[in-house]
Amino acid sequence: MKKLIQITAGKGPLECQWVVAKVLKTFLDEAKQNKIDYEMIHRENGEENLTLKSVTLLLKGKDLTIFLKSWLGSICWIGKSTFRKMHKRNNWFIGIFELEGLKTVDFNERDIRFQTTRSQGSGGQNVNKVNTAVRATHIPSKESVFVQDSRSQWENKKLSVIRLKEKVMAIHIQQLEKRMKETWALQIQVQRGSPVRTFSGTDFKKNYEDNSFKKTRSALKNELKKYSNDLN
Repeated sequence: MKKLIQITAGKGPLECQWVVAKVLKTFLDEAKQNKIDYEMIHRENGEENLTLKSVTLLLKGKDLTIFLKSWLGSICWIGKSTFRKMHKRNNWFIGIFELEGLKTVDFNERDIRFQTTRSQGSGGQNVNKVNTAVRATHIPSKESVFVQDSRSQWENKKLSVIRLKEKVMAIHIQQLEKRMKETWALQIQVQRGSPVRTFSGTDFKKNYEDNSFKKTRSALKNELKKYSNDLN
């Protein structure tokens, strides 16, 4: 199972950007504990060091829906601003949303068609005599690159794979960013009424009842064990 999620400060101030960075660390630590793999697809740095406006993650693992149940929604941090000490506000909110309907790209060298041709322009004796240049085309996306950096066909082929992957992934990220802008209205509607998790203090202490996937799984195991004992 795969899911794309975004942790965002929306249009929140610098304090919210700081909370995004802190929540990201906590989120990834818990994901590792639950054996969920992740890949950072996109990140937008905040206005100060150690802050983030938003980050988009691709999650891979079993029972992602259960894991995300205790994360999706608004997150509240209770504390005094570390950037504006005289600010009276104590509650800061960010949002975690699932980006639905977005296709992920699995770049595989088996999906590349290679064509060799003679190098173009100046380049020594091999130019226009030996087919050392390589054109690589990614069949699913139809994107292609032309490489003639080296006189070695093998080196050009290796470079073409690297550059083609960068090109395909860059285009995919652009599409993600476009979709994220289209759903911006959703992202900035951070509901403040019922946060799914609450943290407090600069040490980011958890102030919520632990409803994590690990605890739910443990409770189910204990219930099944008790049921089994009753049958015996």
